Amino acid sequence: MSGFDIVVIVLVVFAVIVIFSAVKTVPQGHNYTVERFGRYTKTLRPGLNMIVPFVDRVGSKMNMMETVLEVPSQEVITRDNATVTANGITFYQVMDAARAAYEVNQLENAILNLTMTNIRSVMGSMDLDELLSNRDEINERLLRVVDAAAGPWGIKITRIEIKDIDPPKNLVESMARQMMAEREKRAAILEAEGKRQAEILKAEGQKQAQILEAEGRREAAFRDAEAREREAEAEAKATEMVSNAIAAGDVQAINYFVAQKYIESLTAFAHSPNQKTFILPVEATGIIGALAGIGEIARQTFSGDEPPRRPVGRVPSTGPSSAPGATMVSVPPPGDFT
Repeated sequence: MSGFDIVVIVLVVFAVIVIFSAVKTVPQGHNYTVERFGRYTKTLRPGLNMIVPFVDRVGSKMNMMETVLEVPSQEVITRDNATVTANGITFYQVMDAARAAYEVNQLENAILNLTMTNIRSVMGSMDLDELLSNRDEINERLLRVVDAAAGPWGIKITRIEIKDIDPPKNLVESMARQMMAEREKRAAILEAEGKRQAEILKAEGQKQAQILEAEGRREAAFRDAEAREREAEAEAKATEMVSNAIAAGDVQAINYFVAQKYIESLTAFAHSPNQKTFILPVEATGIIGALAGIGEIARQTFSGDEPPRRPVGRVPSTGPSSAPGATMVSVPPPGDFT
């Protein structure tokens, strides 16, 4: 092999080395920074890129995809001096490879410490009850604060989530007792409210019943008064008719009127609850005579003739078994009334 052949081989090898040094392939989802003599010059995008060999070199290889960063557990003292343990998770994405590479050292460590510090600040400004019930507010405040702090680094904080908030065991037991007491209190209030409502409804029902009963009594009183008024009117009319008949010389009318009242009195006496035995008095002959008078009046009314009067006499006693003062009266047979 001659010296010329050796020179050619050396040149070919050198050309291959230059080509490989000048051509850079960047995978998708990454950006490479280019340094010339240690100074940043440009950023290589995904694909095939060319640089000046032996002068430029690749500085930092930055992952441009969204990255998940675990936030370890740490103790936090709340505003009401309760100690809790909290951890979380942070999602971030590199938006500017050059700033992420040269504005901050150890990017992930910086984001982690920034997130943990702000977790203590945000959660420490809240009470325990707010801490346990307002996770969305905590996440929103953390995201706003950490994203603003990481913005100069070319980083976009897309999400921060608090995973666990663990109060001490004794505090959890106290909270459980408090919750139980609160539920018992609400149950007692609801029970008392139910009883109160039931009493109100019961009183309203009694009130309505009394009102309806009073209205019923008033209506009955009105009806009774009306009935008594009509009865009085009928009585007055009957009395007027009898008075007119007497004034006209009809003595049978007064006999009828007196006999009617007499019979009504005896009927009331017979139906009295205190009357157990009824003894027909000697004056029963007067009743029988009154009945005869009623018959005469009826016959006179329907026939228009003056009927002959039947004699009324006293029958002598027939033996010792006859009661003293007993009177026998001859009464017209039932057919004679018509």
